[in-house]
Amino acid sequence: MADSILRIENLSKKYLLRHQIREPYTTLRDTIATGAQSLGRRLMQPGTRSPRSTQEEFWALKDVSFEVKQGDRIGIIGRNGAGKSTLLKILSRITEPTTGRVRIRGRVASLLEVGTGFHPELTGRENIYLNGAILGMGRVEIKRKFDEIVDFAEIEKFLDTPVKRYSSGMYVRLAFAIAAHLEPEILVVDEVLAVGDAQFQKKCLGKMNDVASQGRTVLFVSHNMAAIRALCSTAIMLDKGNIVQQGSTAECITAYEMRNLSNQGSIWFRSSNEQKSGLVITKVSLKLLGKQPNLELDLEILIESRSNHKPAFLAVDITDLTGIAIMQALPKSEGFLLDCNFKHFTDMNIRLPPLIPGQYLVSIWAGSHNTETLDWVKEAVTFEIFDSPTSGRSFSHTADHGYIVPVSILRNIEELSLN
Repeated sequence: MADSILRIENLSKKYLLRHQIREPYTTLRDTIATGAQSLGRRLMQPGTRSPRSTQEEFWALKDVSFEVKQGDRIGIIGRNGAGKSTLLKILSRITEPTTGRVRIRGRVASLLEVGTGFHPELTGRENIYLNGAILGMGRVEIKRKFDEIVDFAEIEKFLDTPVKRYSSGMYVRLAFAIAAHLEPEILVVDEVLAVGDAQFQKKCLGKMNDVASQGRTVLFVSHNMAAIRALCSTAIMLDKGNIVQQGSTAECITAYEMRNLSNQGSIWFRSSNEQKSGLVITKVSLKLLGKQPNLELDLEILIESRSNHKPAFLAVDITDLTGIAIMQALPKSEGFLLDCNFKHFTDMNIRLPPLIPGQYLVSIWAGSHNTETLDWVKEAVTFEIFDSPTSGRSFSHTADHGYIVPVSILRNIEELSLN
């Protein structure tokens, strides 16, 4: 630990997941009757669990070990559910590990979720002092940094307003300003920065660079690979709670992109041993038609109504290999997949905007409302574009400048004398 500011040894975190089996469309009478039956069983047989609930173990992290040296800027990447946020919560002492050990030298400042560490009834001014105290700062030290925090967060007008009236963007601006300006030895930042606007995100990345240049350590979780590339010198990739890649940022991002492509193709089938009820997507096939800049996607989607469900509609999400959303297609926003115990064959055509060359992932979502998911096949199929949408372009495209190349016309060039 002589030259390490953070050492993680065989870290694991286990959760117990309880599943409650529910019948669709139960009436109030059914619910009351079921509750009475369950209460009767517990009274007659104390200690027994209702047969309608199951419990299983879930390991969010499993035997994770690595070291961080002072001044390192480490990006932590991985798909949703890989264990990134769990790792940061353990490092921030929000939750305890099941097994393993974490050794930290210095003070940790964390920005994990919108509003974490804030008291909603207190004003922005009061929460600055509260958060500073939580981070171990004295009142004199907080007062010395107070004006810098307020200027960076750009909330001076709302400083004496209770934070419960703040927008999510204002929450993040203030929380990041506090965490970054109170001079922690380790700054831990989760994906929460995505809530802020583009200008503030850029400002935050600049501040994290400044923090690192002062010899402090930054751990940064993000799905924005451009931000990871810009800030981090090394990276760690997690998958299902395990470290699967560790090293330079470029190597880890390449491995992440390739892992997203594994088992991808133009046809997807649901596994026959995957037991699902309600509305179920069972097959997706894709064809890429036309030429740049007038490409089209033809999607054939097979759906089964296996049991009762509400009328549903489909949405198609198109992302890059790192999961960054490019666009969403919504051909019909009203429920057209009815509960009729039949198979639904859906043929969908999507006219693509002019896209830069690269590989893209397609996810299919089905639901009865934008907040109610009936089935979701994440990254089911993929397609690749080889040609530039701009005729005669001689230099390669990069995602740093965006994925869509809109049609643009130079209408006139007028030359004026400088004299």
